[in-house]
Amino acid sequence: MRPVLTADEMRRVDARAIAELGIPGPTLMENAGRGAADALLAALPERGLRPRGLKVAIVCGRGGNAGDGFVVARRLKRAGARLDVLLVAAPDALRGDPALKFTEMRRAGVAARVVEDVAKAVPALQRADVIVDALLGTGARGAPAPLVAALIEAINASGRPVVALDVPSGLPADGGRAEGPVVRAWLTPTFAAPKLGLVVGDGAELAGRDARTFVLEAADVAPLFPRRRRDVHKGTYGHLLVLAGSVGKTGAAVLCARAALRSGVGLVTVGTAASAQPTVAALSLEAMTEPLPETPARSLAMKAREPIVALAEARAAVAIGPGLGLDDETRALARVLVSTLPRPMVVDADALTALADHLEVLRGAPAARVFTPHPGEMARLLGGAVGDVQRDRVGAARAFATAHGVHLVLKGARTLIAAPDGRVLVNPTGNAGMASGGTGDVLTGILGALLARGLDAARAAPAGVYLHGLAGDGAAERVGEEALIAGDVIEALGEAFRRLADGR
Repeated sequence: MRPVLTADEMRRVDARAIAELGIPGPTLMENAGRGAADALLAALPERGLRPRGLKVAIVCGRGGNAGDGFVVARRLKRAGARLDVLLVAAPDALRGDPALKFTEMRRAGVAARVVEDVAKAVPALQRADVIVDALLGTGARGAPAPLVAALIEAINASGRPVVALDVPSGLPADGGRAEGPVVRAWLTPTFAAPKLGLVVGDGAELAGRDARTFVLEAADVAPLFPRRRRDVHKGTYGHLLVLAGSVGKTGAAVLCARAALRSGVGLVTVGTAASAQPTVAALSLEAMTEPLPETPARSLAMKAREPIVALAEARAAVAIGPGLGLDDETRALARVLVSTLPRPMVVDADALTALADHLEVLRGAPAARVFTPHPGEMARLLGGAVGDVQRDRVGAARAFATAHGVHLVLKGARTLIAAPDGRVLVNPTGNAGMASGGTGDVLTGILGALLARGLDAARAAPAGVYLHGLAGDGAAERVGEEALIAGDVIEALGEAFRRLADGR
């Protein structure tokens, strides 16, 4: 978890990045502005808005916050927005990095105008769909200057949703009492880490919410896999129960088990339909298997419940769904297991389909649940259309996770990980070659392994998704995207762990 910083600490972080890490100031500003623009664009569906044709008023001061605003303007123009950039100072009064970013903005074809009379700015604010507040940053002290104070009041009076960059203008970043008007924000994307003023005093209300959509980084995942001690044994890394497979779908169970083993879990047991067990056992040499009672369709029967409960008692986590089958009795069993087994659980594939129209069973779930739908399964869970999911992937993932108290992995290009608290992570790893049968079963095995290894769902879900995509990227480097299959992703997991270790 990233720390909450004071303004002075934030300045020290920036200074160290420039002096010790060699990151130029303009690059830091570019990264901040890009992240803010991405957060704004990701949040638009919450307001029923789209980037193309979006009317945005960006109100800029003269310091670093204004420079961030100029980057945001350039990025939003590229996304198709219509911009009105308002300055409180003449362009020749800008210095350093903000002046550079202003020049880059102008070169990108974005015009700006100086505001000396707030009344002349009001029409631009009122016709905007969104206002970006880039007036004052974390370095501001005391009451805002009269012109800035008047602009803050005009922004608040406009009734438009406001995106405040880093902190709402007028709000002391260190949590003190405001000495003048403060922008009332809808969204506050913060840079590097949340500022103290956003979480104490009036800031918690005035900042709206800080951006809850973040991009995963290797640094978020690598520390979860420290070097193994020399005195460990297979029991140290947990035992996963995989409930998967039926006749004709044994491959899904095998891929899930093999991926779990490659993800460092100590032991794997696959519970599968009795008719499928010989095939699963023959293809999963390192995993144990348990033949379970089956239906006439040769998928798991309700009679399998008691032996599954007994198996789960001695296992640290459960993965359910790959190749399970869609027999009515099998689906009923899946619902019972998801709602009652007291182990953290990954729920995928046919088990997700079994839950459609039966989401009430989640209310009493006794342990964490990680759902891993692709867009079609997500649409079935929501009772809607795939197009609706794809138009607002972030909104759909966030709404489902918060409504049902699950960790939701919405698969697809840039897989999303939504937590019950509303935070959404965007996974940057993975490639189009992974659009191949079985790669979802691999992900389920990875996630199940991490849960069995003792990671809680809040850490296992993003770590597993990142690792899965990283392995997919490694596999694509070796065989190409066109030829990539699920087994290649499993074989690349070793290299993915090595890459994380190198970063650690």
